[in-house]
Amino acid sequence: QVQLVESGGGSVQAGGSLRLSCEGSGYTDSTFCIGWFRQAPGKEREGVATIGTDGYKGYADSVKGRFQISKDAAKNTLYLQMDSLKPEDTAMYYCAAKSGRWHRCLSPSIWGQGTQVTVSS
Repeated sequence: QVQLVESGGGSVQAGGSLRLSCEGSGYTDSTFCIGWFRQAPGKEREGVATIGTDGYKGYADSVKGRFQISKDAAKNTLYLQMDSLKPEDTAMYYCAAKSGRWHRCLSPSIWGQGTQVTVSS
């Protein structure tokens, strides 16, 4: 059974940084794409940053240049380094994965429980 557990959320002031982690278990890294998604109150869930099984890293336009996604395959852990945070980055952040070989990790089917990020102005 695939499980994803996020950590690292919290409250920061605008301009600050946070690093999110997602520890995965029950799957082989090379056969799953994985990424970070977020949902703010009253808004639809959106993709933030993902890594395809070919290593391609995709970012939402709103976070390019500020967020960086990475993973440690040996630890089955995904990271999201978030710098220059803005109040509009406030959301619940989810780690999510999908089985198969994918260039872009869209519509994942396996989700973590989420970690809250709050950015104050």
